[in-house]
Amino acid sequence: MLVTTGAITKRVDRLEARGLVSRSVAEADSRGRLITLTAEGVELADELIAVHLDNQRRLLAGIDGDEQSQLAGLLERLTSTLAAGE
Repeated sequence: MLVTTGAITKRVDRLEARGLVSRSVAEADSRGRLITLTAEGVELADELIAVHLDNQRRLLAGIDGDEQSQLAGLLERLTSTLAAGE
């Protein structure tokens, strides 16, 4: 995500204030924290995933199944190329 740990903390603070996540001390390392979605957080995540999937379907509606398969293959190659460069 290319952000600092402080930025992550602020984001988690905002999510916690909205009741979307809860924070607890990690058992294995008391310096760490476990961030867990609350029931409200799970509900929102489910809604947003559905919106995201609908958007993906909309974006791909203009190409047929074969073209979608070609696109998937090209994106897979691109991902492999990018990963190899790391």
